[in-house]
Amino acid sequence: MDESFSVKINQTVAILIDGNNIEKSLQTLVNDKNALVDFDTLIPKLLDNRGLKRLIYFREGKSISPKLAERLLKNFHGSVMPCHKSADIPLTIKATQIATKVDTIIILSGDSDYIELVRHLKGEGVRVEVAAVEKTTAQILINEVEHFTPITKEDCYILKTFHSKKGRK
Repeated sequence: MDESFSVKINQTVAILIDGNNIEKSLQTLVNDKNALVDFDTLIPKLLDNRGLKRLIYFREGKSISPKLAERLLKNFHGSVMPCHKSADIPLTIKATQIATKVDTIIILSGDSDYIELVRHLKGEGVRVEVAAVEKTTAQILINEVEHFTPITKEDCYILKTFHSKKGRK
């Protein structure tokens, strides 16, 4: 193949993150409850020279880090969307709302609950990819998407906590 050959990739991508699913999977993978996704490493790898149109981090519960929200906004114009219970329904609704506005939707979750969403989006002509910890990802989901990216130990960092316990810092 000619080395000077290049293709300008003009795809737009939305990244929708099931925060609780990815956090639990990563914490299991590295056996540390303080493991979090290193978005600065992972997002460029997922985009692979495509344009990022939307990034939304869906998070169940009230303990959403303002630092995470600020970092996603600053680095990726991303947003955090709190969920009443599981992220499944809000993420699915948002994916169907933005399907006509992007070429590709990347779902960060290994949850088989997203299988019908993936099938629907593909039926609408959207390329669907999943990025998740392979060990905790449903095989049916991997088989259904156009591309699967395993999230590995290299894609996470360990949050340093400074809670002092008696006699220790």
